[in-house]
Amino acid sequence: MIIQLKTGPRELPFERIVEKGTTIEQLISEYQDLPYTVLAAKVDNKISELTKRIENSCCIEFLDMRNQAANLIYQRSLSLLYLKAIQDVLGKVPVEIDNSLNKGLYTEIKTPRPLTIKDVNAIEQKMQQLVKDDAPFVKEIMMREDAMKVLLEAGHNEKARMLQRSDVDLLPFYSIGGFRNFFYGQMVPSARYVSHFELRKYRRGVLLRFPHPSDPGRIPEFEDEILLYKVFGETKKWDRLMGIAYVGDLNEKIDSGEYKEIIQISEALHEKKIAQIADLITKQNKRIVLISGPSSSGKTTFARRLSIQLRVNGKAPLYLGTDDYFVERTQTPHDEHGEPNFEDITALDLDLFNRDMNSLLLGNEVDIPTFDFLHGTKVYGKRITRAKKGQPIIIEGIHGLNKQLTDGIPDEEKFKIYISPLTSLNIDEHNRIPTTDARMLRRMVRDYQFRGHSAQNTINAWPKVRKGEDKNIFPFNGEADVFFNSVHVYELAVLKKYAEPLLKSITREEPEYSEAVRMLKFLQFFKTIEEDSIIVNNSIIREFIGGSIFV
Repeated sequence: MIIQLKTGPRELPFERIVEKGTTIEQLISEYQDLPYTVLAAKVDNKISELTKRIENSCCIEFLDMRNQAANLIYQRSLSLLYLKAIQDVLGKVPVEIDNSLNKGLYTEIKTPRPLTIKDVNAIEQKMQQLVKDDAPFVKEIMMREDAMKVLLEAGHNEKARMLQRSDVDLLPFYSIGGFRNFFYGQMVPSARYVSHFELRKYRRGVLLRFPHPSDPGRIPEFEDEILLYKVFGETKKWDRLMGIAYVGDLNEKIDSGEYKEIIQISEALHEKKIAQIADLITKQNKRIVLISGPSSSGKTTFARRLSIQLRVNGKAPLYLGTDDYFVERTQTPHDEHGEPNFEDITALDLDLFNRDMNSLLLGNEVDIPTFDFLHGTKVYGKRITRAKKGQPIIIEGIHGLNKQLTDGIPDEEKFKIYISPLTSLNIDEHNRIPTTDARMLRRMVRDYQFRGHSAQNTINAWPKVRKGEDKNIFPFNGEADVFFNSVHVYELAVLKKYAEPLLKSITREEPEYSEAVRMLKFLQFFKTIEEDSIIVNNSIIREFIGGSIFV
């Protein structure tokens, strides 16, 4: 039987003969020089576990942690290993896998007594032993009725409630050493595939840390993201105000019609937070307000709403974007593939930007450029302006928190804001919702609605977007004076209506099909909010679904 095989993302496919019934895991074992551990495979553009048998001629691509789907498989598999070790060490205690933090997952183990470093070390040692023993992960597919019974008997009431309110008919269960649990995605065959990890006692919980996709063979250095930790804590508090901790809670609110009140409360919380930030800027008399965040964070809407709140405080902010300070197109830097790199900070005319901002601070007249994207050059004479005494200047751009951008501006003039949709809503206590998935759905809907891009375009571009964020945005979020979480607890139920048809339009023949299938499976846990007219026209979510007065 002849297959087309691709052993890595940058490798060329080649033909080879494979015996019918060979598993992908057996096929991988024939290649000893692969740079990283293969965690899954794309078979005819559909993600498959390594236990899958090859029964027909097909195209196969090996996937390691550099691939988003494989990365999530690693996280889920490691989480199962972690939960098994906790039960072996501490018994049947409740565990919550909450959110991403410090290049890992923040978790809480609800023990009757305070958790100690000794406990955490014992759990880590147990995990290492399971890896050494190469404990197998056993998969079972259950019908809804059988799954409900298993979940209730095991005390997983939240999982059972979620299942009852969702449209899921078949559920995958995985077990290791007699410990069985439900996860909504695929896993590796055994424990040896998740050998890179670290446990760290952190505040009220434990960090489960693992390699970053940019360096799959190494645990990244620890950097305490204390501001991010506080934002997630604040968001959980907000969600509790609305009676929502998991997707099952949100689905109940949708069924009962209470979601309309949830939308209003969520919007009010945003407005209150923006007003508090405006009060801080006013109190500290900051002149340069820098706003940065990853793709699809809602930076434009946030900046406009912040401007309004500053006006309420008697300020009249001047609004600027760093995109107008691009260098001339002929001077644009190039990436490692020889393509123009507009996201690198050297793509901006930093000297001109700093000169203009300092001139505005001094009250001098400045000819602010407007960048002509068609011809790749700055145009002058359209925005000759002067900042009044005490007038704040709001600057929005991906490099806002990078010191290089404002190196020539006095630090005492700056107020830095990091914005991102950081969801604390999870499917259940062990199945989290990755923030990057929520952002990609926002971008997909917006790109289709307003930029003429298909879902395929968005999915195809997403790895490059993420790579740029890892270099230009995420390393600098610790520079922020405040974090603004732009997530709405209800938003995935709204985005589902817009995103599902786009994802379903992607066919099996297209390379983006596997990611579309993964996202569709993820969305099936959410009820749909069909009626979204109640969402106000200055909402951040309007930036993506339409109807915004700002965009």
